[in-house]
Amino acid sequence: MSRVLVVSTDEQLDCVVIGGGQAGLSAGYFLQRRGLNGRFAILDHAPSSGGAWQFRWPTLTLAGANHVHDLPGYGLAEALGVDCDQWPASTAVADYFGRYERRFDLPVRRPVHVSAVRLVPGRDPDDPRFAVTSGAGPGMPETTLEAATVINATGTWDRPFVPHTPGAERFTGRILHTHDYTGPHDFDGQRVLVVGAGISAVQLLIEIARTATDVEAFWCSRTEPVFADGPFTPEEGREAVARVERRVRAGLPPTSVVSVTGLRRTPAIAAAQADGILAWRPMFTRITETGVAFADGTQLDVDVIFYNTGFRSALDHLAPLRLRSAGGGITMTGRLATVVAAQPRVQLLGYGPSASTIGANRAGREAARVVAEIIDR
Repeated sequence: MSRVLVVSTDEQLDCVVIGGGQAGLSAGYFLQRRGLNGRFAILDHAPSSGGAWQFRWPTLTLAGANHVHDLPGYGLAEALGVDCDQWPASTAVADYFGRYERRFDLPVRRPVHVSAVRLVPGRDPDDPRFAVTSGAGPGMPETTLEAATVINATGTWDRPFVPHTPGAERFTGRILHTHDYTGPHDFDGQRVLVVGAGISAVQLLIEIARTATDVEAFWCSRTEPVFADGPFTPEEGREAVARVERRVRAGLPPTSVVSVTGLRRTPAIAAAQADGILAWRPMFTRITETGVAFADGTQLDVDVIFYNTGFRSALDHLAPLRLRSAGGGITMTGRLATVVAAQPRVQLLGYGPSASTIGANRAGREAARVVAEIIDR
């Protein structure tokens, strides 16, 4: 059971949405459609519109990104007015999200850094409410909003995952993550080991190998990626989402959809294979002062170890609610697995099967329905 605390609050709302990316904006749109105007707020810690997209590297275009699904009620092409496939995703999506917020007058507050969500008593013992504590930045006073429901849509960008490997503290070169990537020329004249088996690892390995000057690029991961020919079928997509959903309903940590479906062999990937860029190696077992060592005793000297090993859900602010199950994840329930089983007034968007742009929209609609149902009781 979560501890019940008495917390003085500065404002009372029916719902607080934490996160101003695709899922948070989608939830806000549908909350308005449910008639909750003026009764909810969207708290976004980013400095401006765009969610995690605004922090992506400048060479990532909309065409090169996983598909950015239209937000409900106002599509990307309609908002920007041009064919923008070759625009940098960081600026195009930020522009789109900003226009979307203004068009629907969504109550987004930023920058607001939520530090904790706690359970507090409501007016009725059977009507618990939540104290959402936040601040606008270092040295700024904290404020607390009280809400009947919480929709968490904080995504994963703030939780880059780097697996622990013995010897990392001895390495004299640079250790980076996808989160830190600014462009291929950051690696000019260096030996770079790209680590990871997902689409980001493959795309950035190709970009670095083809664009950086005088670079030597290497690649390794725990499992060797399997490249499949042809597009994903609708059946494959549905099964991938279903497998992730089964995990979170069982209280297990979610896996990525790519880990289920594998990677598609695009023309760029096929060309990189033909040119020897995608020469895969198994994962190293330890890090040395000058590089990495493998299980067979061989070593590879590099200047940069570049992890593209994914992200974890940014949920630290929910820790006071003690939502995690014995399986290591958060047990989810509801029509689209957005409702936390241990605390049904908390919903997680972007966690498990809703961790995609199209999944975020569907989850936003469902989250608003659940909130309205609770408020109307």
